[in-house]
Amino acid sequence: MNQTRRQVMQLSAGATVVGLAASAGLLPVTAQAADAPGWDPKLFEAKSLDEVAKILGVTPTESTDVSIVGPDIAENGAVVPVGVKSSAAGTTMVGIVVQKNPTAMVAAFHMKEGAEPNVATRIKMAQTSHVYAVAKVGDKLLYSKKEIKVTLGGCGG
Repeated sequence: MNQTRRQVMQLSAGATVVGLAASAGLLPVTAQAADAPGWDPKLFEAKSLDEVAKILGVTPTESTDVSIVGPDIAENGAVVPVGVKSSAAGTTMVGIVVQKNPTAMVAAFHMKEGAEPNVATRIKMAQTSHVYAVAKVGDKLLYSKKEIKVTLGGCGG
């Protein structure tokens, strides 16, 4: 699936609008502290998608209900724009896992009931790798993947 810069920017624009609305007090926002419910620092120690699923106590399953938007080639691995969206009902978390990063889980977003599981951010990638968009839905970890080629490493490369 080829994604264009325009599609990545559209996802980013949507996330920016939500961020602006939240900062203006139009949406409730809760900062997630390290001791908050749902926060598990072990997630960020995982070295693979399977380890992430094991920590969450769920089964990884490839699904078209989860989509990932990102460039085919990232010229700079220090700032790679990536978006994740889940259309699966009951999504409680979305995240990004990078197969060949020193820390595989690079982002996790916990969703409150009624929130639209659609996020965009910039990540660091050490090298060319599969990037997984993940969504926790019940006892499953739904995912889709995309290979992103990195020409200049962002994790010390």
